[in-house]
Amino acid sequence: MCAPGDREGVAAAANGDTAGAELPEEFTHALLAYERHLGAERGHGANTRRAYLGDARDLLSFAVATGAGRLTEIDLELLRAWLARLMSAGAARATIARRAAGARAFCAWAHRSGRMPADPGLRLRSPRLARTLPHVLTQDQAGGLLDAAAERVDLAAASQDDEDRTRAAVALRDLAVVELLYATGVRVGELVALDVPSVDAGRRLLRVRGKGDRERVVPYGVPAGQRLGEYLAQGRPVLLADPRQPALFLGRRGGRLGQRQVRAVVAELAARVDDAPAIGPHALRHSAATHLLDGGADLRSVQELLGHATLSTTQLYTHVSVERLRASYRQAHPRA
Repeated sequence: MCAPGDREGVAAAANGDTAGAELPEEFTHALLAYERHLGAERGHGANTRRAYLGDARDLLSFAVATGAGRLTEIDLELLRAWLARLMSAGAARATIARRAAGARAFCAWAHRSGRMPADPGLRLRSPRLARTLPHVLTQDQAGGLLDAAAERVDLAAASQDDEDRTRAAVALRDLAVVELLYATGVRVGELVALDVPSVDAGRRLLRVRGKGDRERVVPYGVPAGQRLGEYLAQGRPVLLADPRQPALFLGRRGGRLGQRQVRAVVAELAARVDDAPAIGPHALRHSAATHLLDGGADLRSVQELLGHATLSTTQLYTHVSVERLRASYRQAHPRA
């Protein structure tokens, strides 16, 4: 627990920048052990480990700024002051809720591993979040986005010189990317991590490695298969700089395509579709799930396709479908 004389230190740290705080040896060793726990015992992927470690490191830096040098000195008041600093800095409620979850996870681990005699995170509450429905394209809007990508391919088809050949290859790549995002509902990180052997073109299947390093097999349809085949035959060989490069989707310089590039492509194509919202790749995942449910797919199948660990996450898309049905009813029924 913080001593009475340390209360001013907590308040001061709540208004200051703790990013540069030097951690004592006990904190450093705890972070290293926590990282091993997240990877070896919990099986979290690199991005999830990075997020949890970032939360724990920021909490410990804040603790140091208050004068704490031992894990046993981290108590509920310190945790609340840490969250209050984030709130005063203008952090979104969703960010604060995620940070609180990260702090609870770290404190629970520290208590289980004998590093803390009690778990102060048990009483740490997160701000209540209003659950908002995700942005979802209508089927016509999704078709318009794919048509816009196909138009770019047609415009680049007459290319002759090297620069134009690269532009044509990029257009083929982008069309295959958006077709697969919409056809499979994979996350953008999962898409850019695909290698050429991840594709079973004969059976139109992708072998995807998702969150928690869990692998799943995802089907895709004929149109996506056709666009992917065109990219592999005519686009990827133009972009390929090193024959040893295994990545399925390549950037202009021959390296693995990045998530930021995919986001830019989706945003640009969506801007060409009338009445379509400003979206990123995740909206194509939302749209794929919603359109599957609209078409009669069962919830469990959609869960497997998306790689959700729990069915409750997938159920969000049933709310989207219901809201769309209500909107259509209100618009069309004479006595709505």
